Amino acid sequence: MTLIKSISGIRGTIGGQVGENLTPIDAVKFASAYGIWLKQQRNKENFRVVVGRDARISGEMIQNLVMNTLVGLGIHVIDLGLSTTPTVEVAVPMEHADGGIILTASHNPKQWNALKLLNAKGEFLNGEEGAKILAIAETDTMQFADVDNLGKITKNQAYIDLHIDEVLKMPLVNKKAIEDANFKVVVDGVNSTGGIAIPLLLERLGVQTVKLYCEPNGEFPHNPEPLKEHLGDLSKAVTKAHADLGIVVDPDVDRLAFMDEKGDMFGEEYTLVACADYVLSKTPGNTVSNMSSTRALRDITLKHGGNYEASAVGEVNVVELMKKNKAIIGGEGNGGIIYPELHYGRDALVGVALFLSLLAEKQMKTSELRATYPNYFMSKKKIELTPTLDVDAILKAMGERYQNEKLTTIDGVKIDFSNSWVHLRKSNTEPIIRIYTEASSQNEADKLADKVISEIKAIANI
Repeated sequence: MTLIKSISGIRGTIGGQVGENLTPIDAVKFASAYGIWLKQQRNKENFRVVVGRDARISGEMIQNLVMNTLVGLGIHVIDLGLSTTPTVEVAVPMEHADGGIILTASHNPKQWNALKLLNAKGEFLNGEEGAKILAIAETDTMQFADVDNLGKITKNQAYIDLHIDEVLKMPLVNKKAIEDANFKVVVDGVNSTGGIAIPLLLERLGVQTVKLYCEPNGEFPHNPEPLKEHLGDLSKAVTKAHADLGIVVDPDVDRLAFMDEKGDMFGEEYTLVACADYVLSKTPGNTVSNMSSTRALRDITLKHGGNYEASAVGEVNVVELMKKNKAIIGGEGNGGIIYPELHYGRDALVGVALFLSLLAEKQMKTSELRATYPNYFMSKKKIELTPTLDVDAILKAMGERYQNEKLTTIDGVKIDFSNSWVHLRKSNTEPIIRIYTEASSQNEADKLADKVISEIKAIANI
C-alpha cells in the first residue's frame, strides 16, 4: 500500500502500517503539522480553518480525526461536511479563515484518501510550504493547547449554495441564454459530492437534469477518473434520454468532462479549450495550462490575440504561472478550469456555467461545437512503479535518446516533435510513470505512446 507526500497533498491508502499508508495516526500527525505551520504564519490569538470532504467511505473518519486534532491545537474549525474542493477554496476567504483542508483523493479509487492543504487565500500550498509541514510532521516537539484554550467546531452546510451564488454572479455566465436553450443534461456524479453540487447548479440555471450515480455514498460505480473507458453508462444514458450533453466530474469536483448528444466524449482536454474560447471571445488575454495539456489551447489563445505558456504539472504550478503572466483563464488538460474572476483553483462548477453559456450563445449541438476546434488526439498511459525502478535514470536516458529534438525538463521530460509530443513524468498522486502523447490522429498518438513505453522497458530491463 502507499503513502505519497507531494504538492498535491498527503495522499495514501486507508488501513495498514503507520507511515506506509494513510492511517488514523498519519492523519493526526499531518493535521498537527499543518496546524503548527499555520500558527507560525501570523502572530495572533485566534485561528480559523475550513474543513470539508468528498463522499469517500473513509471521509467522515478522517475528517473527525483532522478536525479534532486542530481543536487540540486551539484552532476554530468551520466544518462544511460533504463539500467539493472548489467550495472549500471559495469558503476560506469568505470565512476570513487562515487556511483550509479538503479530505479527498480526487480521482483515485475508493481505498485512497488525502489531506489537501490550503493557505489563507484558499489556494494550494507551494512546494516550499509543503516541505516545512513535512519537516514539522517528523518532529515530536508539537505543542498543543491546554484545556482552557481548546478550539471548537462550527458546522456550516450552506457553502455549496453560496459557491453556486458566486458562480452565477460572474459577468460571463449568461443565465438567460441557458434558460432559453432548454437544455437537457445527464449528470454522472460518481456517487460523490458532484452529485449534490452539479444538479443544484443546473437547477439554478434552468436546465433539465437527469441524475446518474448522484447518491453521495462513496461507492464509486466505476473508476472515478473521468476518462472515456470509464463512462459507458453515461454514454448510454445520454442517448437514451435524448439529452443535449452529459456532464461527469471526479469525486471532489475539480475535474470536468463533457459528452456530446451522440454519447461521444467531447474530450476532457477540450473542456478548458471550449471555456477559454468563450472567455477570450469576451475578454481577450493570456492563458496557461500544464505541459501535459493539448496544443489546442495554444491555438485558440493565439486566434484571440493572446499569449500561451505551459507550466509544470500541478495546480500550484499552473496558478503561479497564471499570476506571473496575468492569464485570464487557465487550468489543466484533465478537465480542470481555473478562472481567477472567482478564485485561483480548478472548479467544475465554473466550467459548467461557462460551457453552457458558450453552447447557448452559439445555438449549436455539442458535437457541432467540438467540430469547430483544432483536432488533436491524446493517449494517456502509465507504467506501474516498483521499488527497483530508478525513474530519474530512466527519464535522463530518454532525454539523451531524443537530445536532437526540442526537450523541456522542468517536469520530467517533454519531447516536442513537429506534429506531436510526448511527456514522461513521475505522478504526484500515484506510484506510476505517466506517458502522455498527442498527435494528429488517435492511432498516431497511441503508436507513439507504445513506442516510448517499449523504449522505457528496454532501458529499465522490464
